Amino acid sequence: MIDLKFITDNTEELKANLERRGFKDLAVLDELAGIILRRKDLQKEADVLREERNKASKEIGKVKQAGGDIAAASAAVKEIGDRIKKIEDSLEVEETKLTDINLGLPNILDKDVPTGKNEHDNKVLYEVGEVRNFSFQPKPHFELGESLGWFNFEKGAKLAGARAYTYFGQGAKLERALANFMLETHTKEHGYTEVWVPVMVNDDCMLTTGQYPKFKDEYYRLDRDDLNLIPTAEVPLTNLYRDEIIPEGQLPISITAHTSCFRREAGSYGKDTRGLVRVHQFQKVELVKFARPEDSEEEHKKMLSHAENILKKLGIRYRVMLLCSGDISAASSKTYDLEVWMPGLNRWMEISSVSNFKDFQARRGKIRYKSKDGKNQLVHTLNGSGLAIGRTLAAVMETYQKEDGSIEFPEALKQYL
Repeated sequence: MIDLKFITDNTEELKANLERRGFKDLAVLDELAGIILRRKDLQKEADVLREERNKASKEIGKVKQAGGDIAAASAAVKEIGDRIKKIEDSLEVEETKLTDINLGLPNILDKDVPTGKNEHDNKVLYEVGEVRNFSFQPKPHFELGESLGWFNFEKGAKLAGARAYTYFGQGAKLERALANFMLETHTKEHGYTEVWVPVMVNDDCMLTTGQYPKFKDEYYRLDRDDLNLIPTAEVPLTNLYRDEIIPEGQLPISITAHTSCFRREAGSYGKDTRGLVRVHQFQKVELVKFARPEDSEEEHKKMLSHAENILKKLGIRYRVMLLCSGDISAASSKTYDLEVWMPGLNRWMEISSVSNFKDFQARRGKIRYKSKDGKNQLVHTLNGSGLAIGRTLAAVMETYQKEDGSIEFPEALKQYL
């Protein structure tokens, strides 16, 4: 959702932003401009009529006090009231159109975001970690997990169909250990407060964070209960402060949660059909921040370093990408991706996205803070994976595998196993 003043004052900049994103329906900007103009004219007309009605009402009072006939004047006031009601009805229609179009617009891209069409145009900023040399052909995590008895994809499919899995024994312990390690690191070293949140949320939550209305078909919905399974803990964590005003002294707020996440993966047919890379249900530790606008860029860098620190502690080779205009999500203004090297798959794999939404989500969810001068302003919201646990588990297994198929766990995890 974009600030209406920005839309009217910076139409060409907004158009260029949409073009960089590959947004096709640029005609909506002209439609939007027309709605804003009609809305302004209707508001002026209604204000004039209200003033006219107020004057007429005062005159009725004077005539009545003098004992005169007020029938004609009262009828005139009623007629003005009817005209105001019609204008207000028209205004409501225009407001609905305005909101519907605005909810479909993507966020304004940060100046640092490179222009590009897809993931191939993302910019590699830097790599961290040594290339691990194997004296044998490394195996992918799903082969390792099945041979060790840690994973059972057949039983997962038996329970829930394609892209489902089960952990047994050490596999289940490793998943739990990674979650505890991540939460302990983020709360004790990075200053986040751990929060427990529901995994079923209402439509207002999905609207605030940008999943609804445009991408409604991509998520699991419980129609009978008017609830949605969360695609990420970003949704409930961000909505904790929906329709609230936060005292400035409390900012920045840094919170984290470990939850199950649910995604249809509707557009990924045939991709990563084996293993833990692309599944319908997975565990993730999420990081969310609320910050003053002037602080959000620095908080974004901090959050990136927090996600990186997990990988550094685990000794996993990774690289940091700056997403281009054609690959960044519609709600984000600027996103860094962390990708880990998977020796068994012989490719890079995304393990975290760290995004600054600026005031995009806050405007949708009316999340504000009261500044020291008493004014209510929109906060900036940020979120990042800290990390996706299944993918981290897969990266640990592929990185630390031995020739006999066993896994040497990184030192940072041993106290949690």
